[in-house]
This record gives sequence, C-alpha cells and structure tokens, in this order.
Amino acid sequence: MEMLGLKAIRKKKGYNQLKVAMDLNISRQALSYYENGKRSPDIAMLKILSDYYDVSIDYLINGKEFESKYKK
Repeated sequence: MEMLGLKAIRKKKGYNQLKVAMDLNISRQALSYYENGKRSPDIAMLKILSDYYDVSIDYLINGKEFESKYKK
C-alpha cells in the first residue's frame, strides 16, 4: 500500500530521504520502500514516523487527517 502522506510530509518539511533515514536509524532504501508502497511499515514504525513528522498515522497513510464518515 502506497503511503500517500509520507512522501508529501517529507517534501513539505524539506527533508531528503537520507536525512530522515539517518534520524530514524533505518536505511534510505527502507524509507523509499515505505513511501512507494513496496513495503508497509509495522505499527511501531508508523508511530515513530508519526511522532517524527508530528502528524497522525492516518495522515501518513491517506495524505489527510481523519474525517468521520458519521457526522453528528
């Protein structure tokens, strides 16, 4: 599954893949695979990425914040 928000938030913050990979202690290739949907990060890595970028996990996956389908 391609993570639509992951690449977008990285670019928005002006970071390159190598910087993020080094900051998170993962390979640049792993980050590239996450961004392009060749691999899916586990829950722990999603949390790490969410904290790093200060966005929700939902944003990392969908490229937008969660919106309830059930409006009150």
